[in-house]
Amino acid sequence: MARIAFHLELADGQREAYREAHEDVPTWLEETYLDSDAGLETYSVFESDGHVFGFMELDDPDAIRNVMETSDAQARWDEEMDGIILDDDADQWMDEVYRMI
Repeated sequence: MARIAFHLELADGQREAYREAHEDVPTWLEETYLDSDAGLETYSVFESDGHVFGFMELDDPDAIRNVMETSDAQARWDEEMDGIILDDDADQWMDEVYRMI
């Protein structure tokens, strides 16, 4: 089981909009992740002061990255997040540098 994470920043004044959008994540987006070949077991998102940290445990990180880069569902969600999440072309994926257990 692999563990991967990402970091995003929210646009100024968009913290509540981001949190509200995640109170009821669309089923069509969740199903896209779960129906992928990634073997997704856990997906959590945390937010503090405009910084978002996402964490996943899954079998195939490349498969979920592919879903996030190419799926219609992700493109639709990205449109909903337009103006809420800062548009940064830099790679947001983070490397695991320590695991205790």
